[in-house]
Amino acid sequence: MITQTVEQLPAGKSTPDFTRKPMAVTVQEGKKAFFKVMVSGEPAPTVTWGRNKGEIDDPEKYKPRYDERTREHILEIININPDQADTYKCFATNEYGKAVCTTTLNVIAAGFKKKSQGGKKAYFYMNCVVVTRKKQLPPQKEGEIDPKLWELLISAPKKDYEKICLEFGVTDFRWMLKRLNQMKKERADEQAKVVEKLENVKQIEVKPNGKAEFGFDMQLWDPNSAVNLYKDGIMVPYADDENSKHSLRKKGTNYLFTIKDPQPEDAGFYQVDVEEANVLTTEFRVPAVEFVDKIKDAKAVESEDAVFQCVLSTPLNRITWSREDSSLEHGDKYEITVSEDKLTHTLRVKDCEIADKGAYYAIAGIASSRASLMVEGGTFFFFVLTYGLSDTNANIGERVEMSCKLSSETSEGRWYKNGKLVIIKDGAFHRLIVDCCKKDDAAVYRFEAEGRKSEATLNIQDPPKMDPDALGNFTKPVIIKAGENAEWKLPFSGQAPMTIQWYKNDDELLPALNVKIETSDSESQLRLIKCQRKDSGEVKIKIKNEFGTTEAVSKLIVLDKPTPPQGPVDIMESAVTSVEFKWKPPKDNGGCPIANYIIERQQVGRNKWTSLGEIPGNSPSYKDSDVDPGRRYCYRIRAKTAEGISDYLQTEDIPAGILRFPGPPAVPKVVSAFKDCINLTWSPPCDTGGTKIVGYNLEKNKKGTNYWSLVNQKGPITDTKYAVKDVFEGAAYEFRVSAVNLSGAGDPSIPCDTVIARDPMIKPKFKDRNIKTFVVVKSGNTVRLNINFEASPTPEIFWLKDGIPVPKHVTITNSDKGSQLLIPTSERTDTGIYTITVKNMVGQESFNVEIRVTDDPKPPGPVELEQNIPGTVTLSWTPSPDEKRDDRLHYMVSKRDSFKRTWRTVADNLFNNKFTVVNILPGRQYHFRVFAKNDMGLSPPSESPFQVNRPEIKRRIFDSPPSFIVPLKRRTAPQGYECYMSCAIKGDPAPRVTWYWNNISLNTNTNYHITNVCGVCSLLILRVRPKDNGEYKVVIQNKLGTAESSMTLNVRGIHKV
Repeated sequence: MITQTVEQLPAGKSTPDFTRKPMAVTVQEGKKAFFKVMVSGEPAPTVTWGRNKGEIDDPEKYKPRYDERTREHILEIININPDQADTYKCFATNEYGKAVCTTTLNVIAAGFKKKSQGGKKAYFYMNCVVVTRKKQLPPQKEGEIDPKLWELLISAPKKDYEKICLEFGVTDFRWMLKRLNQMKKERADEQAKVVEKLENVKQIEVKPNGKAEFGFDMQLWDPNSAVNLYKDGIMVPYADDENSKHSLRKKGTNYLFTIKDPQPEDAGFYQVDVEEANVLTTEFRVPAVEFVDKIKDAKAVESEDAVFQCVLSTPLNRITWSREDSSLEHGDKYEITVSEDKLTHTLRVKDCEIADKGAYYAIAGIASSRASLMVEGGTFFFFVLTYGLSDTNANIGERVEMSCKLSSETSEGRWYKNGKLVIIKDGAFHRLIVDCCKKDDAAVYRFEAEGRKSEATLNIQDPPKMDPDALGNFTKPVIIKAGENAEWKLPFSGQAPMTIQWYKNDDELLPALNVKIETSDSESQLRLIKCQRKDSGEVKIKIKNEFGTTEAVSKLIVLDKPTPPQGPVDIMESAVTSVEFKWKPPKDNGGCPIANYIIERQQVGRNKWTSLGEIPGNSPSYKDSDVDPGRRYCYRIRAKTAEGISDYLQTEDIPAGILRFPGPPAVPKVVSAFKDCINLTWSPPCDTGGTKIVGYNLEKNKKGTNYWSLVNQKGPITDTKYAVKDVFEGAAYEFRVSAVNLSGAGDPSIPCDTVIARDPMIKPKFKDRNIKTFVVVKSGNTVRLNINFEASPTPEIFWLKDGIPVPKHVTITNSDKGSQLLIPTSERTDTGIYTITVKNMVGQESFNVEIRVTDDPKPPGPVELEQNIPGTVTLSWTPSPDEKRDDRLHYMVSKRDSFKRTWRTVADNLFNNKFTVVNILPGRQYHFRVFAKNDMGLSPPSESPFQVNRPEIKRRIFDSPPSFIVPLKRRTAPQGYECYMSCAIKGDPAPRVTWYWNNISLNTNTNYHITNVCGVCSLLILRVRPKDNGEYKVVIQNKLGTAESSMTLNVRGIHKV
């Protein structure tokens, strides 16, 4: 709520306001709470705090402060206890006004254990327990990613992305990484406010001990910061006792959350928050699955593999494999596989060691299976050949290694070459290394140890090889000029015999007049004689023997003069003063870029060729501006490069144009007209004069003058539309346009129709369809109505209250698009129907808004009871003090009996001070309450002073003429709202009831809702219209007589402007 203390604000000053209001906070007893606000205003407001049920002046409990970095005003509440659960207020004040906002503090204390002074545990159960909900994630939209998936990925390590995405049916998540990284950065910035360091985040898993655990390592800026646990958005209390359902074990910086004995109902979306920053999100899924075939005990010998396998009742993408102290992941040591039907899951323990023995667990949901692995040691022989299991091939000069591994460290091993002892060595690992292989290293090698042996043959090969330096020179392109010789030479080595082949552009070269090939045991040479441009291309040599093949590639570039430019020549322009044409570059530039084109010209009928100079080679076009109208010319074009000048390309005869002006364009059309701008468009002329149109000239004539002025002073208009801004509001104009070609400007078009420079004429109309027509405001609050409209020209705006001008304390602010009504501090006298009228020369429009300024109703006076008729009780009460000031105030009656013991509403919308309650049963006790009710709500009740306890009596029957217990009352109702009339009658036998409006019966009129319940007759008009004005009458009659009651209904809100 904002209160302005001055009638009009000075320029540049403003009342206080909240740019961010405090949020409701729920914390556990003993923790801290923070309320944060941001305020605006000029001058800067002063911020203070308060609460409804006490003071906050104790500095040991309440610490208000201002954070300059974040520009936040903060109230810190330390060591919270249940007594501090309350509604807190924040006040922002400066010399021009005051702003107030409220928030709530909820304290969770029920069910928490605390140690008493005697060391025993005491339990406290408080009535202030509030179930706190975290802000819910938005629901998943069709075709979009589930928001839960984003939350899980933010907290998960990269290695778990694929696993988490598969659970949500996402198979390719690479396109999500960019947005995910941005969301992670935003989350890290949010966490940095309360968390100094966060790492080792672990998602929830069921452990072999039967508990579900998740946790992280975290350092907090403030060790007293609140750490809250949520499940599906609802806060979950936890304790530090491991026997609790939910517990937190903190050891140093490690936080470990545990769910004891997880059940299907524990499945959900878990989140951990520090203050308001989320640090972990994980999802606990409990699939309905059992083990059809559990894992079984396994036995293996060292270095062998062990296999555990289980079969599930329901397909799952993965299960958890674990040992006593850690989970197992797929990698070098463990191989985890799943069958295609997702039912059979397998764990393979590779290369078993003694340390691998022990218990292994398969965990699916909350179901688990346990088995043991036994690993037996023994003497065995293990032989590995690096280059194959049997024979090994190695090239000359390479390094080769053969190795063996024994199970015993004390075993002695011997290496033999062709049966001759080479080396003896003790130990488990034995290697035989040849650093640089030679031909005589080829042999059969044998390793023996403790009566076991293994053999392998080492074969030494000598494939073709090329000298690296010579190969580098060979691969460089050979560049020569046409008519010169090209030569390549390449030395090689390798075991004979070898085959050497030369290729050019993948065609094999054979000796010929222009091809010379010379080959020896260690070198080959190729020479190409008198090369031409067409000989350019790829040159390759291929060398092959029985051990392999090698190749080398070079390139031949033969430079020559370019070929002539390519035709045909396209004539782009043939004007009076110029000729422009273009051509295509040469098909072959001769190996060098085109530097220039040489242009020559000959006038047809003469023999002389005149040089026009050279133009850059990047633009194959030329414009000759030195021509005579009507003459014909011929041109020669040559390409020039660093290697020479090409032959020429000669054009056909090109005639120069004659003076020919374009025809007039179409009549300009006015697209739109405003007070400062007129938009025009036109069509090009049908006759262009034989050359292209280079632009248009636009002229204007002010109505009443004979002078046509040029609009486009800076040159021709290149488009066929133009916005004329040099106009005067209200003036009338004509426009005409002429086309311009290379010969000049043509004749102008026919002038367009006269157009006036003014905005379009728009009748006023209101733009907001959902604007409220009825506003209820509490007395003392600010009333602000914003009405948006559309009108042109600028309209006049009138505000009326109940048909007369608004009072002086009401501020009206108008603009060309809307109007605002402001009542800084409202009072009950401001209640009424406010009418806004928007009027201009086109028409006018009005709109009504009813504003009702009221306050919480005061309770009615004492309630009195009368019991005149058996089975009924008549209640009467003193009117509420607000009844005279609020014509919409009415009453509601509720009842409680000794049998049901609950309060039940028996009557509502009562506009009188008396009501008869029927169906009163003998022998029961009754209590009654009467409430005053208006647009703000209910008042405190007024209760009946005594109980009704009627003994059972014998029913007496007697006749009586009809009469009114409560007659009709005069009513005034606002137009467009409902109106309720009622009266109470009696008579025996029950009288017949007829309603009349201006003496016309309403009993069969469906526009009125008429009821008669136990003597209470009601008529409801659902929507009051002006024609509902008039006299309403109720006539009741039985065999003993007739009675009637009438009233007048006045309809408010009927005004003529």
